[in-house]
Amino acid sequence: MTKTLPISIEDVRAAAKVLEGQIERTPMRHSRTLSEITGAEVWVKFENLQFTAAFKERGALNKLSKLTEAQKKAGVVAASAGNHAQGVAYHGRRLEIPTTIVMPVTTPFNKVEHTRAFGARVVLEGHTFDEAKAYAQSLQQQEGLTWIHPFDDADIMAGQGTIALEMLEDNPDLDTLIIPIGGGGLISGMAMAAKDHNRFIRVIGVEASMYAGMRARLEGREPKTGGASIAEGIAVKDVGILTERVVRELVDDVVVVEEEHIERAITLFADIEKTVAEGAGAAGLAAMLAHPTKFAGRRVGLVLCGGNIDSRLLASVLTRALVRDNRLVNIRIIGDDRPGLLALVSKVIGDAGANIVEVTHNRIALDVPAKGAEFDILMETRDAQHTQDVIDALTQAGYPPRTN
Repeated sequence: MTKTLPISIEDVRAAAKVLEGQIERTPMRHSRTLSEITGAEVWVKFENLQFTAAFKERGALNKLSKLTEAQKKAGVVAASAGNHAQGVAYHGRRLEIPTTIVMPVTTPFNKVEHTRAFGARVVLEGHTFDEAKAYAQSLQQQEGLTWIHPFDDADIMAGQGTIALEMLEDNPDLDTLIIPIGGGGLISGMAMAAKDHNRFIRVIGVEASMYAGMRARLEGREPKTGGASIAEGIAVKDVGILTERVVRELVDDVVVVEEEHIERAITLFADIEKTVAEGAGAAGLAAMLAHPTKFAGRRVGLVLCGGNIDSRLLASVLTRALVRDNRLVNIRIIGDDRPGLLALVSKVIGDAGANIVEVTHNRIALDVPAKGAEFDILMETRDAQHTQDVIDALTQAGYPPRTN
């Protein structure tokens, strides 16, 4: 292992001593159902059970603990889309260190409010992390604050690496770790700990397709990033200088996932593990869904690294999953405008065991006869086959529907 890397296994172990008793030692559990779905032996590290609902407080606490008394008194500044912000704010308050957090104006409302609730001065500036970062660094100069980088810092990386120490203590036989990549702080620290434990363990990074900065760097390309990813926690324009060095040395592969895979992973965590995952937190499972042959038959450790997802966005993801699985279907029926027609159609649907969620009655559409009526019916079914059964029943009753 190259000696010139910015962190060592000793740094990660020292961080573990700093964090002991100061953060949650989150559980890691075997998921039988996710194992059946993916064809691998899946173990999930529930970092969404940290007090701030994300792993970021590990690195933040480790960094804050290293400050001089003068730095602590003057205060710190950070830029973050949310989880790093909450980690710095929460532990800053615990250690009586004034904190200023600059967040993009696009940051989910719940993350902004939680950060304020931890006592930080929150400044909303810029539409991207990089714009927020530039403003935070200007405040650093103006006010004499200490800059707390979200990922490209040895103390931050070492703190995040303690997750791998815990995972491999709980299950030393894991042969693959799948780790989300934004700027690279999490995977850098975890890779250092994992490769010290077993140099043959596979460390696989995963990036959202719109922000595949590390993959681009490793391939010698300039990153082209941007877009409204559901995984805003790893939606970073470019990776760190220090983190890239560690990833080049220790990480076996970096895979990319699409938004649909991330949505499916969020839904599976909710449906199967009964737990909330934000987009970045679900990226590891998304990688298994997107690239199943890479992980089939492996003993895989996933990091559910955060659960701070806006409730409206979570509701949208779960609803979209019902549509994707043909369990929430909109059908259109055109018939004569006569009393009792809607009741007859409703009876056919009800007798077939489906549930009507919403009905829209349109008498003025120009593609419908003047004496006709058009119904858009949103119905909930058990699965795609049940949906087809309902459509067949309506057709046999003389009301063949169109699906939208």
